[in-house]
Amino acid sequence: MFVTGLVLAAGGSRRLGRPKQLLPYQGTTLLDAVLRTARDCGFDQLLVTLGGAAEQVRETVDLTGTAVVLNPSYGTGCSSSIVTALDAVDDRAAGIVLLLGDQPGVVAESARSVIRPDAPIAVCRYRDGIGHPFWFARSVFPDLANLHGDKGVWKLIESGRHAAVEVPVDDDVPADVDTWADYESLLAQGIGR
Repeated sequence: MFVTGLVLAAGGSRRLGRPKQLLPYQGTTLLDAVLRTARDCGFDQLLVTLGGAAEQVRETVDLTGTAVVLNPSYGTGCSSSIVTALDAVDDRAAGIVLLLGDQPGVVAESARSVIRPDAPIAVCRYRDGIGHPFWFARSVFPDLANLHGDKGVWKLIESGRHAAVEVPVDDDVPADVDTWADYESLLAQGIGR
């Protein structure tokens, strides 16, 4: 089965005040750490959306093995990155695995575990709640194409329009970085196996 990985990394880092994609993390950058995990998943296609600080990211981050999708509407929320990236998804893809470019604590095993050819949507059920990565089968693409705002994907999952399989993960929801405090907490915890 052909599977596309999609890393959302187009954010403008408004709350942080500097490009979070480029924050130092474990000898590299935050986005490099996420892309390393994404490559370990063995996706047939790996897309990464860029928007805020796109040129700096291109100059700094190792984008080898990825296809970059530029999102000029990144300021309207992460849904715009999904909508923009759908046009770049290979026609052979049975679905996409959605990863966040600011969530380096996600492990490849969790990302691979949500790939469910028999399910329209699959999500990770961590010990403390639902979290990324998410699986969306091709049958859900028309709904993905109509998402809006920052929480559009969550609203789709919670809408009940498509059955969502919960895949157990014996860990807490990995932290993402939206603020400087989030980043400091991430570094203090040493997250990023």
